[in-house]
Amino acid sequence: MLKQEIIENMQHIVENCMGEETAACVATCPMHTNAKEYIRLIRDGKGEEAIKVIRNDLFLPGTLGRICAHPCEKQCKWNEGNSPMAIASLKRYAADNFDNEEDWDISTKPENGKKVAVIGSGPSGLQAAIGLRKEGCAVTLFEKLPVRGGMLRVGIPAYRLPRNVLEHEITYLDKLGVQFKLGCEVGKDIAFDEIVKEFDSVVVAVGKHQGRVDRSLEHFDAEGIFSAAAFLKEAAMTADVKKAGKVALVVGGGDVAMDCARTALRVPSVEKVYSICLEDSYDSMASSNHEIKGALAEGVKFNHAQAIKEICVDENGRVSGVVLKKCVSMFDESGRFAPSFDEQDTRELKVDTIIFAIGQGVEGGFAKDILVQRPNSTFECDKMTLQSSTNEKVFVVGDASGESVIAIQAMATGRRAAESVIRYLNGESMTEGRELKDTWTYETKLQMPTDWSEITGTREDMQELNPVTRIQSFDEVALGYTAEEAHKEADRCRQCECKLCMKECIMLNDYTECPKALFTEYLEKGTENVERMIAYSCNECNQCTLKCPKEFDLKSTFKALKEVYAEQNDGLVPLEILQPSDASQIKECDEQYCTRVDATPIEKMEKPKKQKTKYVFVPGCTVPAYSPEGVENVVRHLKDTLGEENVGALLQCCGKVTRFIGEAEKFEERNKKAIDILDEMGAEVIITVCPSCYKVFQETAKNQKVIAYWDLMKNLIGLPEGTKGVGVGSDVVFNIHDSCVTRDVTSHHESVRWVLDELGYQWEEVERNGKNTRCCGVGGMVCTSNPELYERVYTRRANDFNQDNIVTYCGSCRGTMQTAGKDAVHMLDLIFGKQYTKDQAQPRGYKTEEEMWANRLETKERLNQFK
Repeated sequence: MLKQEIIENMQHIVENCMGEETAACVATCPMHTNAKEYIRLIRDGKGEEAIKVIRNDLFLPGTLGRICAHPCEKQCKWNEGNSPMAIASLKRYAADNFDNEEDWDISTKPENGKKVAVIGSGPSGLQAAIGLRKEGCAVTLFEKLPVRGGMLRVGIPAYRLPRNVLEHEITYLDKLGVQFKLGCEVGKDIAFDEIVKEFDSVVVAVGKHQGRVDRSLEHFDAEGIFSAAAFLKEAAMTADVKKAGKVALVVGGGDVAMDCARTALRVPSVEKVYSICLEDSYDSMASSNHEIKGALAEGVKFNHAQAIKEICVDENGRVSGVVLKKCVSMFDESGRFAPSFDEQDTRELKVDTIIFAIGQGVEGGFAKDILVQRPNSTFECDKMTLQSSTNEKVFVVGDASGESVIAIQAMATGRRAAESVIRYLNGESMTEGRELKDTWTYETKLQMPTDWSEITGTREDMQELNPVTRIQSFDEVALGYTAEEAHKEADRCRQCECKLCMKECIMLNDYTECPKALFTEYLEKGTENVERMIAYSCNECNQCTLKCPKEFDLKSTFKALKEVYAEQNDGLVPLEILQPSDASQIKECDEQYCTRVDATPIEKMEKPKKQKTKYVFVPGCTVPAYSPEGVENVVRHLKDTLGEENVGALLQCCGKVTRFIGEAEKFEERNKKAIDILDEMGAEVIITVCPSCYKVFQETAKNQKVIAYWDLMKNLIGLPEGTKGVGVGSDVVFNIHDSCVTRDVTSHHESVRWVLDELGYQWEEVERNGKNTRCCGVGGMVCTSNPELYERVYTRRANDFNQDNIVTYCGSCRGTMQTAGKDAVHMLDLIFGKQYTKDQAQPRGYKTEEEMWANRLETKERLNQFK
């Protein structure tokens, strides 16, 4: 049974793994458009596929590509590099170049006999109508205006959104079978209660068409004063504003104010446009930067930290100018909006037109007897379901719900309401299985650390018409991307996701999408019902933890799983393919293949006393099977430098393979056998050449210090006599392979390189080495449990090198690199051999299991000569 700490580790990974977390651009979009995916497709030159991805969520790709406030860009990872992706512009590129009516999905479910009315054809109403029609409802959409689109049509200037683009995309609803009643004002041409009675459900989607002016000012109703809504509407319908004068003043610092200012410049009678706002700088204005830049380029004159103190009128009752006063601050000490002014700091401005862009409201009088209108003019409704608080048949979306500020959020409310209506009509729970974030901006858990010093590139802005000429008409200003510009911009996308472990670990990709998904499966199904081979395919190299921003420990969990599998099988590994590994461990711990060499034989001591061997060399299992002569040479070197009377040796397995295959009790038993002998020998220092032995004894040898032979040479005893400079003049340039077992033991890395330098051999570093080294493939006994995976792992590792000659200090790694096609030598070959040159390249080591055991016996004989 899994230990509680392992279960808790699994739960920790499931709760905090970011592998399934959404990119910030997708999470921030209320409609959760897969921007990451369509940008990738644009980057790859697959525009037709990109527009399909967009249309999965948005029926207005060309429209939103032009006018969306793109909250996604505000959360783009590139903001850290001060250059967010042009997500909306790329959407427009896909729509303008690859949107084909023939590809539009106009399928609907069979007619369900239900009739639903939608009041208002703005983005929220249109989206709700689509969702309802797709479910088989008969949908009738009532629109007060003679045109479709709501504020998209009469609130956004044509130079930003050409009318043909909007209308073309709205025809999608015609193809679905939505019925439109234009020029039909609810409350005037048809009563609201009549609609409520006639239809099975009603969606109220009226926008904020009720403009506002500052009614606290004297002469607020003088000729030449407009609300933003009225001014933009008239300009949108007629390309003119009849009562506009020559010099206009726009009041406000948001995007609507910029629309008004730039529209005013295009009105035939207007010659000059001023803008005032309470904010004291461009940076603090609520408007988008690109809108401010556009207004500046076109000649709008900005006046920051200003407000109207007085409106002046002429003898005909028309605006003739204003007196401005200085805004000292916008907020009080508690952060509430409470502007304060210096009434003495004033100046006059001659204007004959004032446009107030200071907010808008919902015209809700048509529903006053059925719906409750809040003080801010929106209707009371449930936030999750958007169902009216006073009539269960009625649902409220968009501006009328009090939720939306921008078009994309309005659309999200339309989608949410459509689901609510269907649930209502079907008599289902209105909330079960729903989350507000499904149709709302939410903060993703995804956190991707990025070194921006290594990343170059800036945002690719669209070309625009010349400001001097473009204000002469309402022609579209932004020209759109060329293919080259779009590909260049799309190529900047970081494709944010946290699957760094998946990008590194070959094994994980064979079994899961990410650690969260994998350990969810373990927790839900139980370890006994999940493929066992997963645990036995882990190399235990720890790269997953190194790559993980949260440093999740997967290795310990897989080790624990293997122990549970063995525990359930009477302490033995259950995989038949791994059972020979246990048999080998039995032999490697057997007296036939083991020996103990004390520093001073007991019988030679002058006085009987407890045997003591200060330094004990433990060569491990792989090196004795590879190079009996190398083992002997190490002992001679140690005795020569540390003293004959201080050095001994122990040919005895540490039990690492037993641990690899999960036989925990047997590991303790086999390892204890070695530890007991070391204690009996009175060992103070264990000297290793095997990275696995080093790690195991560091953990289990409580009475000894463990040091690698390479560190000992560098720090104390030096190279064997006569070996310094042996490699000088060799034609070989080595790559070094650091063992993943001791990736965290930097002294080994440094000492091995020191030895090579002292020997005089040339070597080149590779990127994946040292602390970041990759496993050769043997780790976890994957070489035996999953040979096909083993081959892929060692092939990848071999490809990390830029030289054919590899030197390593792990016997298993050396053999694997040789299997991978490299000329691989062990450090001992270079230390105790003659100068190594390219013409000596050949396969080394034992070729059969019989040879392996024969070498082991030879090593035993060579060591016994020191007794």
